[in-house]
Amino acid sequence: MKLRIQLIAGALALAAAAVSAPSAMAQAKEQFFPLLSYRTGPYAPNGTPWANGKQDYLKMINARDGGINGVKLTYEECETGYATDRGVECYERLKSHPGVALFDPQSTGITFALTEKAPVDKIPLITLGYGLSISQDGMAFKWNFPLQGSYWTGADIIIQAIAKREGGFDKLKGKKIALVYHDSPFGKEPIPLLQERARMNGFELQLLPVTAPGVEQKATWLQVRQSRPDYVMLWGWGVMNSTALKEAQATGYPRDKMYGVWWAGAEPDVKDVGEGAKGYHALALNTSGQQPKVMQDILKYVYAKGQGTGPKDDVGSVLYTRGVIIQMLSNEAVRTAQARFGKGKVMSGEQVRWGLENLNLTQAKLDALGFNGVMRPISTSCADHMGSTAARIETWDGKKWNITSDYIEADEQIIKPMVKAGAAKYLADKKMTPRTPADCQSEG
Repeated sequence: MKLRIQLIAGALALAAAAVSAPSAMAQAKEQFFPLLSYRTGPYAPNGTPWANGKQDYLKMINARDGGINGVKLTYEECETGYATDRGVECYERLKSHPGVALFDPQSTGITFALTEKAPVDKIPLITLGYGLSISQDGMAFKWNFPLQGSYWTGADIIIQAIAKREGGFDKLKGKKIALVYHDSPFGKEPIPLLQERARMNGFELQLLPVTAPGVEQKATWLQVRQSRPDYVMLWGWGVMNSTALKEAQATGYPRDKMYGVWWAGAEPDVKDVGEGAKGYHALALNTSGQQPKVMQDILKYVYAKGQGTGPKDDVGSVLYTRGVIIQMLSNEAVRTAQARFGKGKVMSGEQVRWGLENLNLTQAKLDALGFNGVMRPISTSCADHMGSTAARIETWDGKKWNITSDYIEADEQIIKPMVKAGAAKYLADKKMTPRTPADCQSEG
């Protein structure tokens, strides 16, 4: 009887294996991208186009190219509402999905929470233009990739733009620059760099926190009116940005003396203010518009077939374009990893991490991908997880954004020592050691 039960159990196990094998094989051919998003809450107007751009690029690559070297791309969106606890829940739920490539937390707060989880789970974090500024140091942060820039590079570029406008850094001495910032990890992140610049260049830095989500700023702008700073830097997100511009208009603060971070320089930030925001400047990591070939391909392969994620008119908007860029860089990390570990194979999180660390998107490669004029070339390494430290200034003319400067490179002579010191402190606090050169050569 016991032998018969064992035989039956064995037969059932074989049958189960036969049934599951094809589905396991099918899953093994799919590279999975978990998409953390926020389409609800006060940040939805900014989070939605960002999320749409990522989805549409995935759809386009599947439709046009059949995926990456024959590997189909799949995704699942998880709503965070920009809340850190919900972001962590999304991460925990999706991290074990077969073929998971990486996570784009879409929030500095969520990034802070996941930075200690990523090395344990061996899943990289792509934090384009946000996250921890010190994670530029790949020797300390093996799994974080703040591609295209950090809040330290962004803050430095704005100070350089103001200095140029004034006629030189020496002209900043005695000036007053106010930082109106989102009172969160995101908003606080540029402060150390600005404090260092204030010390170096002799300007007074005024810190004005705004309670999230930022719909109530009357007290803040009363302070601005009283202290009359020479310039205001706006470190906002979502509804906070348009509210700040409306309050500036109401208190008579000149909008052309305001400079926003690249998360305060999109259409949702200014369209409701219109002419009232005329002259306002912001950082631009990318261009906008439907002219680039990548946008034309999205319209052709996705929207023409009725499969667009959002309104057709939003294709090519500032944050939509940024979502497309993030997904393109994620895809190219997979492609780079495949060139090393096997074309046509699904890459593990460790292999995708290697791909992110060995990106080399020259202008010729960007042109071939359809990103001509959209962004700067980017090249990462074991030591440098950012790959590009430049941005331009864009200015709102009352109806549209116009690029109004050449690319400005952040001053790495100031930033790199700060990054090294911050990374060393982080490792010491966590009782961790930096990576070795041998680890840089390893395939994991």
